[in-house]
Amino acid sequence: MNPLLITSLENERVKEVVHLRDRHHRDKLNLYLIEGYRELLRALDGNAALIRLFICPELFLGENEPDLIKKARKKGCEIIETSAKVFHKMSYRDRPDGLIGVATQQRKGISDLKAILANIKNPLLIVAEAIEKPGNLGTILRSADASGVAALIVANRCTDIFNPNVVRASCGTLFTVPVVEGTTEEVVAWLKANNVQILAAMPQATKIYTDVDMQKAVAIAVGTEQLGLSEQLKKDAHIQVRIPMLGTADSLNVAMATTLILYEAVRQRQRG
Repeated sequence: MNPLLITSLENERVKEVVHLRDRHHRDKLNLYLIEGYRELLRALDGNAALIRLFICPELFLGENEPDLIKKARKKGCEIIETSAKVFHKMSYRDRPDGLIGVATQQRKGISDLKAILANIKNPLLIVAEAIEKPGNLGTILRSADASGVAALIVANRCTDIFNPNVVRASCGTLFTVPVVEGTTEEVVAWLKANNVQILAAMPQATKIYTDVDMQKAVAIAVGTEQLGLSEQLKKDAHIQVRIPMLGTADSLNVAMATTLILYEAVRQRQRG
């Protein structure tokens, strides 16, 4: 069956995609956008609730797009073809690759952590508290995937995890790393009740991050780019650590700092 073809910029489906760049419309419709071949492939493999796929064959960059479209169609996804002009209007990328998906939001809360971690011994977790920039949250997800993090806990959400720039910066790892959301109070209570050590990353700490044992169940807590962690997380953390800063700056970008600490945890766990 040939897909529907849209050539009008005034088409309601096109307008909906453009509106989904805005958080208000995403929350109102409970939908979000996934753009790009790699992101969509990981979304389909990760069982994201993809309901609609817009395609523009003249913008395809490779030869694997037909297989992705076939996979999406088998999962019940509606396929809609557009002209290049229409696709450029919908795309939020400078160089679109002819693939944009619309998916239903699937959010998880702190209560879902028990099932997520059920068969994982000594899980490595991240607590990302009030992260403001979508690019940083997406990069943290990418590092979490690469380092085998069991779950990313978003505390006191500032950035919408379904922001198109989070999806893009994560390179689709939003669909490979379990993400749960909750208040800082809920997060701290759950971690303590389940014997997970809270490691607070903060420039004022006295201990260096490489001097702390991260082989047991541990949650690495990182805070906002400007203000750092909340007073509650600082107070309730089992241990505070810092990254040595030998220059003028007193801290690293939050995504970079998270990656450094994660790979120290990986090093220790591989060493045993």
